[in-house]
Formats: sequence, C-alpha cells, structure tokens
Amino acid sequence: MNEVRADPAASRYEIYVDEVLAGFLTYRYGPNSISLNHTEVFPEFGGKGIAQELVLFVLREAKEKNLEILPYCPYVPKVISKFKEEFLELVPENRRAEFGL
Repeated sequence: MNEVRADPAASRYEIYVDEVLAGFLTYRYGPNSISLNHTEVFPEFGGKGIAQELVLFVLREAKEKNLEILPYCPYVPKVISKFKEEFLELVPENRRAEFGL
C-alpha cells in the first residue's frame, strides 16, 4: 500500500511503497499559494502511476487549504490537464499560459 507523508523540514511530500521511499515532490509555500517545483520517482518504482498518485494527493490537499497552485514542475500541469474539472481553477487564470494550461 502506498502512503504519502509530508516532510516540512525538507519542503517536500514523500510517497512510500510498502514503507520504502519511492519518490517525492518538492514545494514552497507563498502567502496563499504553493509552488510545486520538482517531482521525482526513483527508477525502480517507475511506470506504476506513483508520480500521478503523489501529485494528486498534493493537489487535493492544496484544494482543501484553498491554495493557488503554481505548477513549475513540468509533470504537474500534465496531471492538472488530465483532471481539469477538479484542479484547473486552482491555477491563477492569468498564469495558466505560463504553465501550458
């Protein structure tokens, strides 16, 4: 079973598969926003949907906290595009083109 854990000291969310660190997403908080900077899944866990699971967790948490999302990591806009109905509104309208949204 996969589990996402926040690691505020490292400014990242980590995803664990059977208690083994499989990847992470780094972030930086702004006043009313969260910048998602880099998503990485370790090669041995690739191709299993882990990156998408991690990004979706972070997007849903940001939505619950009413934060704007600044998806600097190139993978995050791909996930947002897949789930536009749920997440596109979280990216400021005047910044969407910057992120290819």
